[in-house]
Amino acid sequence: MLQYYIKATQGLKHLSEDKDGVVSFEYVIVAACIVAAVAAAFGAGGSGPIFDALTSAITAIAAKVTSAVA
Repeated sequence: MLQYYIKATQGLKHLSEDKDGVVSFEYVIVAACIVAAVAAAFGAGGSGPIFDALTSAITAIAAKVTSAVA
């Protein structure tokens, strides 16, 4: 049992010192916020200012991509 405790403690110490893990965790938080915003805008018949802003932004991006490809 003591062996597992030591391994777990060393693993947690390594994670606390790992800067790459912190950065990837921050990306997960940002992605979750983006998903929440899109779900709030487009979920359940979406309406309101967030829906309007995202719809117009997606339409503008789609138009620019289409014109760049064509």
